[in-house]
Amino acid sequence: MGKKVIVSVLVLALVMCFGVMAMAMSFDHEDEDWGWDQREEEWEGHKGHRHWFLLQRSRLLLRTEAGEMRVVRSVGRRMVNRHINVGFLSMKPNSLFIPQYLDSSVVLFVHTGQANVGLVHRHELGERQLKAGDLYRIPAGSTFYLQNVGEGQRLELILSIDTSDSLRMGTLENFFIGGGNYPKSVIAGFDSEILRNAFNVSSSELRQVLTRQQEGPIISLNNSQSSSNLWTKFLSMKEQDRLQELKKMVDFPQEQEQTQTWSWRKLLNSMFGTIEKEKRKQNHHEHSQETYNLYERRPDFKNNYGSSLAVDESDYSPLQNSGIGVYLVNLNAGSMLAPHVNPTATEYGVVLRGSGSLQIVFPNGTLAMKAKLNPGRVFWVPRYFPFVQVASNNEKLEIFGFTTSAQPNRPQFLAGSSSVLEALRGPELAAAFGVSEERLNRFVNAQREAVILPYNAERHHETHGIPMADW
Repeated sequence: MGKKVIVSVLVLALVMCFGVMAMAMSFDHEDEDWGWDQREEEWEGHKGHRHWFLLQRSRLLLRTEAGEMRVVRSVGRRMVNRHINVGFLSMKPNSLFIPQYLDSSVVLFVHTGQANVGLVHRHELGERQLKAGDLYRIPAGSTFYLQNVGEGQRLELILSIDTSDSLRMGTLENFFIGGGNYPKSVIAGFDSEILRNAFNVSSSELRQVLTRQQEGPIISLNNSQSSSNLWTKFLSMKEQDRLQELKKMVDFPQEQEQTQTWSWRKLLNSMFGTIEKEKRKQNHHEHSQETYNLYERRPDFKNNYGSSLAVDESDYSPLQNSGIGVYLVNLNAGSMLAPHVNPTATEYGVVLRGSGSLQIVFPNGTLAMKAKLNPGRVFWVPRYFPFVQVASNNEKLEIFGFTTSAQPNRPQFLAGSSSVLEALRGPELAAAFGVSEERLNRFVNAQREAVILPYNAERHHETHGIPMADW
């Protein structure tokens, strides 16, 4: 009997012990979620990671003598509502990025040069001429090729790469339609028996087509190799002649002897489907997405200190499918884009030219990062985080970038005549700052410019001649 009592007491003690522990864990969890001190310490702990917002993990995806493609990886932070990578494609004059498709959708921006893009849309090949400033969207899984058609000029493209549906999260995979020994065509992965039956050809014909290319994913059309000569001959034709040649290649009589002709006819037929010239004449533009040129667009905002513009789905409908927005900011020397917040999207920026600086602020009101900006610098700013971009005193600063929403962004400015402080001005805001309304009004009214403001690094601590001590 005594043993039963002892066991009962021990069980009761254990239950009470676990209950106290559970309550303690509950309180600790509540403090973690809601405790102000905990959140303050969390952001303070991030101060040692101030390079978070500079994207410096650059991966070389491919390189040949004719060009290269590299990708700057995004970050996997909890604060990012959506991940995109930023890509850079560089091609020498008269070169070709061979036919392929990607497991990620891409919005490309032509920084310099001219390009011809061929895109298979609804089993039809559509072509577009792209020039500097143009935007163009390539959907995931759509076969395309790119040719540098600028006379003696290198083609430089900046890409937003949405990897949300990619095979390996955060990475980009190229699936080459054309190819040989390097790169390999995805067609070559099947057993030869499958391919002989699929294409209705002999094993020797398969080898002649699927093993000849060895110049890489970006090839020079000046090269004397036969694989390049085929593309050179085709791409040098006028557009309507090229479309007619495609029809000839697809419908070429089977009994005529042709190793190269077969490669064109069979491969193009598998890639593009049967092409009818008359239909293409009428509907060519319907089968190829429109382009949109940033440099021909009037700025959304412009004053003596610079200009800015943003492109969303209402301006360029293909952005609706990608869920990506685009922006371009030009700051004159000695000016800044006023401190502001993006309420709907994370922002990715690329410095096109000039120099300056970038500052980003944590939610607890401490400086998250202060960094110099130079051409080629890639950065990101999480949604809701306040930030400011400043041009140096001796040269302009131009920034191109993407946002993770195709909806209008409508940034909220924290300073200037169009700021949220201007809208909130009143006794409530004065009480929040602990100053009088009169003093608050003088503070808010001191800056008469909006959005893009003058910036003087050597400015004294006074505003419009009123010493701060007299405020």
